[in-house]
Amino acid sequence: MKTESKIQSIKAESTALESSSFEHSALNIELKIGYDGKRAANNLTGLGNYSRSLIEAIASQFPKSQYLVYTPKAKKAKQIDTFFENKNIQLKLPKNGTFLWRTLNILKDLFQDNVQIYHGLSHEIPYGIQHTPIKSVVTIHDLIFLRFPQYYKLIDRKLYEWKSKAACKNANRIIAISEKTKSDIVELYQINPGKIDVIYQSCDDSFKGPVDPPRLNEIKNNYTLPDHYILNVGTIESRKNLKLLIQALPGMREEYMLVVIGKPTSYLKEVEKEIETLGVKNRVIFLQNIPFADLPGIYQLADLFVYPSFYEGFGIPIIEALYSQTPVVAATGSCLEEAGGPHSLYIDPTNATALSETVNKVLNSKEIQNEMKAKGLEFVQKFNSPLVTQQLMDCYLNLIR
Repeated sequence: MKTESKIQSIKAESTALESSSFEHSALNIELKIGYDGKRAANNLTGLGNYSRSLIEAIASQFPKSQYLVYTPKAKKAKQIDTFFENKNIQLKLPKNGTFLWRTLNILKDLFQDNVQIYHGLSHEIPYGIQHTPIKSVVTIHDLIFLRFPQYYKLIDRKLYEWKSKAACKNANRIIAISEKTKSDIVELYQINPGKIDVIYQSCDDSFKGPVDPPRLNEIKNNYTLPDHYILNVGTIESRKNLKLLIQALPGMREEYMLVVIGKPTSYLKEVEKEIETLGVKNRVIFLQNIPFADLPGIYQLADLFVYPSFYEGFGIPIIEALYSQTPVVAATGSCLEEAGGPHSLYIDPTNATALSETVNKVLNSKEIQNEMKAKGLEFVQKFNSPLVTQQLMDCYLNLIR
């Protein structure tokens, strides 16, 4: 009851924000906002989920404005089709969309549609937009390609750097998704910190409430999930550091399986080799192509969520776990402490022994688990959609005042 009371208090603060004079202006003004829709209209994970969630939230909270999503092409998928069914979200497909359209030719479409603000949702804005009356915002998720260049091909790294550095220089405002990303932008691109707003991400609303027990049972049976398991979600690549979790597994309580959900890369071969070497094949379950609608249930059935990534811009899977009331163990060294809060636990991402000991500490104590669940759910309310969406609209309104 005490935790519930605190959560209600935080939600009350959100309601108070929504009734602020600034929001009152937003509710009564009709803006035309254009968005870079490359990810929203084509990606089913990661930046695609971020883009759709952000646009859906602001369109719902501020329904009088128009939200135009620009993309040379749109993928046919349920998630994407449902997104474009929102009445004030419009898909804008060019007649002649070339691979450079998003960088060069989109300005013509923005003028034609009388767009007032353009928001580049992933590190890029159109070339030359700073010389037009259209105000621009760019979201920078991370600068991992500069912090850990070894994870990227040279040509990709140079392209990302060129686009993101130009966007930071030329946009009217920059949105960083964490304080860590903001400090990276200031340090690596020498950008004035006063130009940067830190606006955290939320996660999909489907993670924010309990899944019905019959549905949980169905999900458990569909994927043959064990009674007790540790969960890891994310692309299976070296930066995400799954191998450390495999190395720590022999030291964890034997009755707990490891369930891994993520798109494989060549790094999977290293992970599989480690699994064979350590003889833990019977304790690891890989799941791929999981429908998004099933993810909240898989999180809620897990005993613990472990995220030992070397570096992240924010860490949405941690937010999903906290909303699911699943305790979190993550890595130090980037922004994961920002996402997980003071009541999650953190380990050095190179120390397998510390990871197994920390995991056992949680699994061995119902008291610790219950406290992490309650305090984590309380903490994660700071990332709730109404709060972050209000901050985003404030950013837009400041541009046109």
